[in-house]
Formats: sequence, structure tokens, C-alpha cells
Amino acid sequence: MIVSVMFLAVIFLLVAYFWWGFRVLPGEKWQVVASMPVARTEQGEWSGINFTWYGLLSANAYLVAVVVLLVLMGAVGVPPVGTAILAAAMLCCCVPASRLVARIVEKKSNTFTVGGAVFVGILITPFVIAVVNRTAGELLAFHIPIMSACAAIAIAYAFGEGLGRLACISFGCCYGKPLASSSKLLKRLFAGRSFVFFGSTKKIAYAGGMEAIEVIPIQAVTAVFYSVCGLISAGMYLSAHHTSAFLFATITTQGWRSFSETLRADYRGEGKISAYQIMGFIGVIYALAVSYVLAGESTGALELSAGLKSLWSPALILFLQGIWITIFLYTGRSTVTGATLSFHVHRDRI
Repeated sequence: MIVSVMFLAVIFLLVAYFWWGFRVLPGEKWQVVASMPVARTEQGEWSGINFTWYGLLSANAYLVAVVVLLVLMGAVGVPPVGTAILAAAMLCCCVPASRLVARIVEKKSNTFTVGGAVFVGILITPFVIAVVNRTAGELLAFHIPIMSACAAIAIAYAFGEGLGRLACISFGCCYGKPLASSSKLLKRLFAGRSFVFFGSTKKIAYAGGMEAIEVIPIQAVTAVFYSVCGLISAGMYLSAHHTSAFLFATITTQGWRSFSETLRADYRGEGKISAYQIMGFIGVIYALAVSYVLAGESTGALELSAGLKSLWSPALILFLQGIWITIFLYTGRSTVTGATLSFHVHRDRI
């Protein structure tokens, strides 16, 4: 009963969130959430730093992913402190990797790539879990089952990546190909459902020259597809099929990541097959190898209510708030846009 109620609640929230995001985020005013003055100019105005909706929505996505991870890990008996340490270790590796891989592949130092961060995460996850077990696990008397954790991380990623696509819509990045130059099938499929971005500071405008042009809503398709994958794999996980959940979540998300590149128009590096597509293929093969090696691992009893109850902790709530603030400041401080601010007094209100 609790599983059914939780799934219905999640579906309702996802539908409402996506309905809002798909409708409003391509608009011009949904790129910058706030600007902060930092230095006065010679003209008496202020130069400012922009904080973006990209950062806010990315922080939301990371937060949801960590919450999903905490619930699923708590359901198999891993204490919140163990999951928090694992999540912090993974984020410390993957968040910087999102910028580093973009610098290597796209030769750009002021952008992020979730695909690169995920690839790094897939490769290091079993080793990070093993290190946490041997260090903090022995010190604090907890053990993280590797396959269960890999499955939970893959599911958390599916939800986080799905929600994170809304950040891409707000910034106008990861955009699809023009609908006018697409195949008849795609035109028929997305007629009346395309995205039209507005705003000269959106990436699709300054990098792709496609402001006010109908494009394939690839971010929305990915958001829905990944969220559905997350729901299905979570159902497998809660039915104690952890290996199947891990494989389903990883193969579908990485397979779609590789295929969806064919529908995107943003720069993905040189060559007909991008580095991110290759990373996706390698990620699938690596997941199959990990599943084979860990196929015999025992998962133990599973209780969803225990995972949900584990969230109700002041220390854990502060930890989650800290993650949100850190991600927002790291990804939300725009380095490709600037602001000029001026201030005045409303004389009629004195």
C-alpha cells in the first residue's frame, strides 16, 4: 500500500513540475533568477553577477536524486550517515568532472556536461563504495551492499537527470535540431509540441543562432523518458530485483543518451560519433560487467517505510540543504553572461 501511494504522489508531482517547466522555461525571463552587484562602473552603474535558473533547477535535481538515494538505501538497512557519506563522496568526484570533461571534449572551460559526470560516476561507483565500507563503514559500523547501492545510484541518477533537463530548457542548452529541417516523422510527431526559445542570452541563440525557431523538444523528451525509467527501475528495486533495476536504469538511460545525440543540434565535439555517445556505450558494457561480477551478492531484507523514516532527521535535513546551496552556487553563478545594474529611489514613496 505504501509503495502504491508513494508512486502516485511522485507521478503527480512530476507531471505538475514538467507541465510548468515545459510551458514557461523557454521564455526569456526564465534564465536569470537574480543578479548581485559587485563593482561600480565609471558611469555610476554597477556590474553584476547573474545567478541562473539553471543553477536553481540543477540544485533541485541533485536534491531529489540524493533524497531518492537515501530512501532506497535506507530501505535495505543502510543508515543515513552511510548514505550521506557515499553521496558526498560521489558528488565530490562527479560535480567537478562535469566541468573537467566538458573542457576536455568541447574545449570549453565555462560549461558543464552531465554526460561526462555520469560516465565518471559509473566507472568509480563500485570502488567508491568499497572505499567507504573499508574506512567510514568500519569506523561507524555500517556496510553498504555494492549491488544494491549501484542500483540505487542508477535510479537516483535517472530521476536527477530527468529533472535536470529543466535546467537545460531554462538556459537554452542541449537543444534539439530545427523542426523545419527534420524528417516528416519528426515533424508529424512534434507538430504543436516543439520548443521555441526567446532571449539573446540563451545558449541556443548565441551559440546556435536559433532564437524564435521551432526545435525538437529533446530536453522534454529526455526528462519524461528518464523519469519513467526511474519509476520502473524503482519498482524493480523495491521488489528486491536489484541487479535487474541496475541494468535497466543504466542501459536505458545511457542508451537513450547515445541515441538522443542524433536529435540534438548543440556542439558535442568533433566527429560523427561524439565522445559522449562513446561514453554511453562504454557505460553500458561496464554495467554488464559489474552485474556479472556482483551477481551473487546478497541484498537482505527490504523495508520502504524504514527508508522514508530515515529522512526525518535534523542533521540529515541540514545536510540536504547544504547540498542544495552548494550545487546552486557552483552551477548557478553564470560565467557566460553579465549584468549592468542601476538603482534609484521612488520619490513618491518617501
